[in-house]
Amino acid sequence: MKAINIQNYDSESSPRNPAGASLDHTIANFLEAVKHEIFAEYEEALGDNFQLLRLVLNEADALARQTGFPHLVFPVLATEKAQDAARWQLRQQDLLRTDEPLAA
Repeated sequence: MKAINIQNYDSESSPRNPAGASLDHTIANFLEAVKHEIFAEYEEALGDNFQLLRLVLNEADALARQTGFPHLVFPVLATEKAQDAARWQLRQQDLLRTDEPLAA
């Protein structure tokens, strides 16, 4: 994954806080860029079930934004969730390919 720099801004530079708004915009752009990278990385693994990948990335985004540091939490959390979704997809495919009946 490519490193994307988040610049430091003085969040108290004016009463209207344009620097803070700029930081929010920068973080939002960073999260979107990471989301697109992870989606591209795991899209093939999930095949037709790419909607599951969208859901887990949106969930990771929502959880990361609840922290004070979404730009630090999101990349790791989203990657873990995407890996879990890919593992789940693989397991489902294995179960469907199995010729043996499930335990009765």
